[in-house]
This record gives sequence, C-alpha cells and structure tokens, in this order.
Amino acid sequence: MANQTYLSQEGIESLKKELQELKTKKRQEIAKRLQEAKDLGDLSENAEYFEAKEAQSLNESRIAELEELLKNAVVIETPSTEDIVRIGSTIEVKSVPNNAERFTIVGSAEARPQEGKISNESPLGSAFLGRKIGEEIEIKTPGGIVKYKILKIEK
Repeated sequence: MANQTYLSQEGIESLKKELQELKTKKRQEIAKRLQEAKDLGDLSENAEYFEAKEAQSLNESRIAELEELLKNAVVIETPSTEDIVRIGSTIEVKSVPNNAERFTIVGSAEARPQEGKISNESPLGSAFLGRKIGEEIEIKTPGGIVKYKILKIEK
C-alpha cells in the first residue's frame, strides 16, 4: 500500500486547485512557448526551446506529484472529543522555561512550523499524539531535552 498523506479538507481543495491550474493554464502557456520557440527555426541552438522543455518537464513532474498526493490522501477528521491529542487537534502546551505555545497537529504535507502547524511525523508532533491534558512529555532536541505539559486540547 502506498504511503498515506494526511490532509485537511482545505489542504485537499488547495492541491486540487493547483493541479487544475497546472493541467490547464500552465500546460497551455508552455505549449505556446514551445510553438513559438519551434517557429524560430533551428532547435539545436534554441535556448527558448530548451527552457520551455525544462518548464514542461517540471510542470509534468509536479502534476504527477500532486496526483499521487491526492490519490493517497486521507482527510483529517475533526476530532470528536477533546480528551486525546489526534491529527487535527490544536493543543496548548507549556514548555519549561518558555511560555505557553499553541500547535495544530497536521499531516506532513501541510506542516508549517512557523505558523504553529506541526507534522504528525515530526518528533514533536508524534510525541503529542495520544496524550491527554496534564501529561508531561520530554522531547529530545538538538539543544537538549525540552519538557512540555499539555494544558488544553481543542477540536
């Protein structure tokens, strides 16, 4: 079985939109560039033609990547309860010696640590999965061990 990709419904819609754009608009733009380059004549020394072929290759690779992601996508369901951390949960934790922080556990394709969205596969995200309010977790980081206490779990 292929690797499952956990995505929110919004993430799936965003990928579908990008895929549609690449299959229609982008393909048409590249086809036009290729035709214009061919019209210039000798293809053996035609930089525009080679650039357009490279763009075509990159576009087709991204299309294949998106199709594979969507084929293996598992929609992150909103947790029905707030007692255990799951994919899709937003949690508030306190780390020692820092203040409280908020994280949302998402699939790796949607992870944006700078926005507080951490992957279920990351050391931090996986350490929180299955935990309850009040639990303390020790996570080994490059800077040493960091202790977190789960203060709140939201849907």
